[in-house]
Amino acid sequence: MTMYDLLEKNIKENGDLLFLVRENITFGDLPKYITARAASLADVGVKAGDTVGVLSHNLPQFIYSLFAIWYLGAKVLLLDTNLTPEEYDNMTKLTDCKLVVAEKSFFYKAKDFKFFDIETQDKEGIVVKQHKLKDDDIATLSFTSGSTGTPKIVPLTHKNLVSCSEGLESLNIFLHHGETMYAFLPLYHVFGFAVGFLAPMHFGMSILLQSTINPNAILQDFATYKPQVIPAVPKLFEIFRKKIIDGIKAKKKWGLVSFIMKHQKVLRAIGLGKLVDKVLNQIRSVFGGRVRCMVAGGAATKPEVENFYNNLGIAFVQGYGMTETVGPICCSKPVKKRVPFAFGAPLGNSCCEIRNADENGIGMLWVRGDQVFGGYLNNETANKECFDKNGFFCTGDLVSIDKNGEYHFAGRKKQVIVLDSGKNVYPDELEGLFIEIPGVKNVAVFEYEVKGKTVAYGVFSVEEGMTMDKLAAAVADKNKKVASYKWVTHFAMTTDDLPLTSTQKIKHHVVRQWLIDGKYTNRHE
Repeated sequence: MTMYDLLEKNIKENGDLLFLVRENITFGDLPKYITARAASLADVGVKAGDTVGVLSHNLPQFIYSLFAIWYLGAKVLLLDTNLTPEEYDNMTKLTDCKLVVAEKSFFYKAKDFKFFDIETQDKEGIVVKQHKLKDDDIATLSFTSGSTGTPKIVPLTHKNLVSCSEGLESLNIFLHHGETMYAFLPLYHVFGFAVGFLAPMHFGMSILLQSTINPNAILQDFATYKPQVIPAVPKLFEIFRKKIIDGIKAKKKWGLVSFIMKHQKVLRAIGLGKLVDKVLNQIRSVFGGRVRCMVAGGAATKPEVENFYNNLGIAFVQGYGMTETVGPICCSKPVKKRVPFAFGAPLGNSCCEIRNADENGIGMLWVRGDQVFGGYLNNETANKECFDKNGFFCTGDLVSIDKNGEYHFAGRKKQVIVLDSGKNVYPDELEGLFIEIPGVKNVAVFEYEVKGKTVAYGVFSVEEGMTMDKLAAAVADKNKKVASYKWVTHFAMTTDDLPLTSTQKIKHHVVRQWLIDGKYTNRHE
């Protein structure tokens, strides 16, 4: 099956179901918009085998353009909206892309390709011939920098995309036909693409597109449209949680509310269920009142954040994946008691293996399955390094597994700090400790050399008012929670935000380079 086959299946089975909620467009309405866009693209020379870039926020035309490009037998180059013209020039050159469908705000004087306004009003009634796709045809191309900053091109076939959507079937306890998926994560990123687009295509769900991450606009959407499923990166769920708690504290009711949330089972058992429901419903009303499920990905979620939403009666699903696996290849499953930082078990026909585990059970994660890509484009050196003879792909991530059969992220292999003693330090563990310090907005821990000695170095982004003495005392206190060889005693402090990816992951290699370049001068060494 190809993505266009999946579309036609939905048109046949869900023709009257709203697909785009805000625009009031059904699955059955889609063909007229898609074929009109295909005719416009064909008119400017797009043909089978071409690469066409899409550079846009989450607009309806983003989805029309995807299907129109596939209709013509071409492949889609998904472009991040946060890059520079120089980067777009390089990406289009490496993929032989001659046309980029984009919002006008992204237009610039490009030498090697042309822009096509994504909001062009297409002429209806003009029909062009549909190309017969095969499931092994490339559907999308994405650039991934990984942890080293070296770009690689990830081609994903129609089979990869459809397999990802089918693999999500095991989440049917969380995702339901006819419900609304809130799609404000960028569709150009694999997490937003998989959860905000592929999942609705598989389950027959409605999509509420949002092109901004403005909190006021998002809260207005929650109130107006009342979505049942909200995917986001963990940082955004933390922000929502903090705003809710701060609001309750301002009314001096947090002690009572937290008690009710923590002891709700006992309270229901003694006949106070109506009180529990009244309190929880008031909090859930922030998200519109109908939310059943939240899906987190892109980074690990703090246990207290996951527990907060679970205590509200909202299923909190943690996923793990990469561009190379079309996003979530593992997702958390319903278990009686989940272990903190678990990101779940394999989905669909995917297979995971932990190799070369250490004494703590931490080893390299290798994956295989129909949604795993077949190799980087024009990069045989990288492909030989990351695939074994049996088709398993090395993720570069270090994980362990718990008694529930769920995997836990320990860190990127290339980010693991190897001390002079030979012991390994995992930055994620330390960052998880330090982020709990009041006044710390974010923290990056990485390998660094101080006076000829390899150490775990931290760069802390802090709020105004934090002093070096306060931070040093708090870091020393947190250090006591881990083995002494893991202690961070060398660090820098800044009130600037740390550089992040589109999914709010810290760009460790950039932070480290900025430290070397002298950007962070307020240092404790």
